Amino acid sequence: MTQSLATALVAGVLFPMHERLKGHDTVARLRALERSQWLSPGDIEARQAEALRAFLVTVARDVPYYGKLFSEYTFDPLQLRSTADLTALPLLDKARIRANRDAMIARTARGLKRYNTGGSSGEPLVFYVGRDRVSHDVAAKWRATRWWGVDIGDREIVVWGSPIELGAQDRARAFRDRLFRTTLLPAFEMSDANLDRFVDAIRAARPRMLFGYPSAIAHIARHARARGRRMDDLGIGVVFVTSERLYDDQKAVIESVFGCRTANGYGGRDAGFIAHECPRGGMHVSAEDIVVEIVDSEGRPVASGDSGEIVVTHLATGEFPFVRYRTGDIGAFDPAPCACGRGLPLLMEISGRSTDFVVARDGTIMHGLALIYTVRDLPGIEQFRIVQHDLERTEVQLVASPAFTRAHEQRIVRDFRARLGADVDVRITRLERIAPEASGKFRYVVSHVRAPVVSAETQIA
Repeated sequence: MTQSLATALVAGVLFPMHERLKGHDTVARLRALERSQWLSPGDIEARQAEALRAFLVTVARDVPYYGKLFSEYTFDPLQLRSTADLTALPLLDKARIRANRDAMIARTARGLKRYNTGGSSGEPLVFYVGRDRVSHDVAAKWRATRWWGVDIGDREIVVWGSPIELGAQDRARAFRDRLFRTTLLPAFEMSDANLDRFVDAIRAARPRMLFGYPSAIAHIARHARARGRRMDDLGIGVVFVTSERLYDDQKAVIESVFGCRTANGYGGRDAGFIAHECPRGGMHVSAEDIVVEIVDSEGRPVASGDSGEIVVTHLATGEFPFVRYRTGDIGAFDPAPCACGRGLPLLMEISGRSTDFVVARDGTIMHGLALIYTVRDLPGIEQFRIVQHDLERTEVQLVASPAFTRAHEQRIVRDFRARLGADVDVRITRLERIAPEASGKFRYVVSHVRAPVVSAETQIA
């Protein structure tokens, strides 16, 4: 990987110094991750089991909640032989964390930072993160960045919207971003005037990479195309997208407008950076520090290739442990190896949160895409959101031009009833603007009907 002098200075000197000052061992972790990714799947699995055993022994000793839990379940972490032994423990969900938050803090914890999720699923969560977890997450993201021939210190545009990040834009943060050649664009401020400004900022920066929500970056791309602004002549090497499902139409417009490939990342503020896409298309799990299970509604593992809920044990969370944490996301293990040669396990068919699924009156579960395709392909649609309030009532919120007619409304109602049930009340609500969530993310489908966990036995349309 050929680097500019500025990139080499940031990646080799300034950023490592920054991490050391914060008490993070990010650089050492990166070097270890770049070696271990080439081990065989069997060697990675053996190392993972050994690390898991050590992690659980420490957790049992230092964390009151887990000491008590292991005793109740007569679980001896010293006897753990493989990651499959985790099934002896219950799943961890947001309600359990909220009820036991103080008891989940390790007695040895120092310097924890308070974090929270945005509550897009209706269940916001407050939790704590230590330096070990931060070091892992930064190193895992750094490793994936380098897969694509870019590095920390290359010019970067970040399209983000979390109030945590934006609230921290004090002088020190702004100076750090300039030093590391990063520019932040606020994802929740998507007026036409701001979009013009964003396009200008990207053209002026000529970044090597973009990073952010796929919905926000796709929105900028569509705006640039509508304005006749060319964006594929800037030397952008890759667009990293994360935190939302990447839809095919978003991927197509991003790659067409910016003239480069997209690299999907999967994870969350609570569960950590779980998996990253390599240039050969494999969605690689950061297995050195994260154990992923795919389980059915009873918490039992499903066969490789079958869909289920993604459950995570993060081995760098000893100060506030996440053991068998339910992400609420649906996915499957890919049984085929990646052509890149890395031995890391692979995820496929990450379908988004269980709240991205809708449920028909007869109990049939379907991904929101079954409804999205109908709305998205109609003329005049500028923005939309589908809200399933309950089994009897679904609302379609629209921002549309005059090209969208009464006949198109009738088609939506007809198609939705064909999928959800003939007597379902389908309402069309016209709006001037559909705002993203407070985090800056945008969800095309919001279902308030709790769908069961998708598994091989679950009926899916």
